[in-house]
Amino acid sequence: MSKSKAEPSLDKVRLRLREAGLRCTAARLWVMQQLVDAVSPLSHGDVADALAPKGFDRATIYRNLTELTEAGLVSRIELGDHVWRFEIKRAGETSADHPHFVCVDCGEVSCLPSLSVNITPSPGSRQSSIRDVTEVLLKGHCGNCP
Repeated sequence: MSKSKAEPSLDKVRLRLREAGLRCTAARLWVMQQLVDAVSPLSHGDVADALAPKGFDRATIYRNLTELTEAGLVSRIELGDHVWRFEIKRAGETSADHPHFVCVDCGEVSCLPSLSVNITPSPGSRQSSIRDVTEVLLKGHCGNCP
């Protein structure tokens, strides 16, 4: 990443951290930057492996992911494989703002921000016991798998 591209992005990350009432530690900045740059949700291991060369240990990364989630800056999702994944929340976004797709062959996880999924009761059905949908997960075969 070039310095000219990194600086404005880091400035935005610093502002979001401060607005959430968090200090701008080096670990938080790097964890947030990893999530901002990601195209799909990342596991703790993904973030820890990416930041290990910068000297951050796995416990520090996990603690920061947890704190960022509790502060409402990051969403934590589980996609059926017992692995928590984390993604940055865009301004005004909740975890249900976009569905995710998991390939059952290769395990690739994709965000589907341009899809809208509406869940409505079938005509003539009794009132649903569902009060609130917090996450939509689609599973299938991606275009890269045979």
